Amino acid sequence: MMNKPLLVTGSTGYVGGRLVPKLLEAGYRVRALGRSIAKLQARPWARHPLVELARGDVLEYESLQTAAQGCRAAFYLVHSMVADPKGFTETDRTAAQNMVRAAAEAGLEQIIYLGGLGTTGDPFLSKHLRSRQEVAEILQSGPVPTTFLRAAMILGSGSAPFEILRYLVDRLPVMITPRWVHNPVQPIAIRNVLNYLQGCLEHEETRGQTFDIGGPEVVTYRQLFDIYAEEAHLRHRLIIPVPVLTPTLSSYWIHLVTPVPASIARPLAEGLSNPVICKDNRIRAIIPQELLDCRQAIRLALERVQQQRIDTCWMDAGAAVPPEWTHCGDTSYAGGTILECSYSVQIKATSEEVWQPIIKIGGETGYYFGNYLWRLRGWIDRLLGGIGFRGGRRHPKELGVGDALDFWRVLEVEPPHRLLLLAEMKLPGEAVLEFHLSPLEEGKVELKQTARFLPRGLGGLAYWYGLAPFHRWVYRGMLAAVAAAVGKPVVHGPEPCKGGRGNGYEP
Repeated sequence: MMNKPLLVTGSTGYVGGRLVPKLLEAGYRVRALGRSIAKLQARPWARHPLVELARGDVLEYESLQTAAQGCRAAFYLVHSMVADPKGFTETDRTAAQNMVRAAAEAGLEQIIYLGGLGTTGDPFLSKHLRSRQEVAEILQSGPVPTTFLRAAMILGSGSAPFEILRYLVDRLPVMITPRWVHNPVQPIAIRNVLNYLQGCLEHEETRGQTFDIGGPEVVTYRQLFDIYAEEAHLRHRLIIPVPVLTPTLSSYWIHLVTPVPASIARPLAEGLSNPVICKDNRIRAIIPQELLDCRQAIRLALERVQQQRIDTCWMDAGAAVPPEWTHCGDTSYAGGTILECSYSVQIKATSEEVWQPIIKIGGETGYYFGNYLWRLRGWIDRLLGGIGFRGGRRHPKELGVGDALDFWRVLEVEPPHRLLLLAEMKLPGEAVLEFHLSPLEEGKVELKQTARFLPRGLGGLAYWYGLAPFHRWVYRGMLAAVAAAVGKPVVHGPEPCKGGRGNGYEP
């Protein structure tokens, strides 16, 4: 049976991105499913001899059906995380129904689903937790036995709950919190979650069963704040619970203080109002392992953060498909007028030398010019309900397709020649930023930096042309600073690029 691959949906997400290498290390063949092949190829395990990369989407039945063919079992690790309850409920329902059909047609032996704790009959259960329960019911109603693992808060470097905890305690010596700060919760370390997922595959008695999975202790959120402060060597935080903070207000506060946007913070905040503890510990006897307590899990996560060894992150979730207009040479087919601001500079250096400051852009490195303005733009976006600067970047010197970089998403990276970033901040249109290196004669390299914008209506046009002087100053200064960071002689430029694509203003 080891010759038949295991289908892992959500393989570029937080849990799936860690489960795939664990399964490969154990000798399993894995078929990793993702919406973008380029994003899959950027993962460190993408070239493992036992892995197959499959492009597909759980919302596209045909692609899911194709991916499931020939597989032994499937891990279902996808779910919607948006604030609109109608949107995510219907999306989750459709995806689960597709999985049931595809699994039955492919003759899978088992589906393993990771969801959340909660009781469907609880009238106070949050909409997101209720949707997770509905997904489990749909999967378990099909002919393929489905194992449902119900977890509470997952603690690990890069997980959304841990990042919220980290930023709140790091940044706020005094916290005004909702009453749910005293609610009981039974967190579980990501390491233990992965062991349970793999273990369900190896123990037939788990098929078709539902299990609660949690760590060895039940704590309150206030206790978690105290434990984190101690492990991070911070002073004791003053926590003041008040009854007026609703989940909506809590999500806005989380949105402003942490990198997690309100669209994700709101469903998480709603779930925090529900006590989530394990009522069934049968799985501990079936799949025995050392369960990390909260202090151990937080300590391990902090070590990973300090060592900059975060394997996967909540920010990994997101589309990595370039908009059609970024490749289309004819703007009439691209869907509108493409506006452009482009500068180039020639440097007496190799492409590899020029590539070094480019691949480090953003995060702690910054943008080499006007960093305070970039951060101001991030704060404005945050106040407008956008993602803002998030948590910078996953790694200070490495970028892969699909990585989040401040308020950009990496669409394409071809070292040492090209980097394409898609803007994810709130804009009246779509925008990309591209760096392109071209070797020249006599040991020179031309570095071209291009900002392209597809405006949406008159507001988009007003935005672009109104900021034209600012764009010219910032992008020219940015390119000059990048060239200076190379540490090699600048032969020519920066200067505006002539004859660029689109109808943008002349820089």
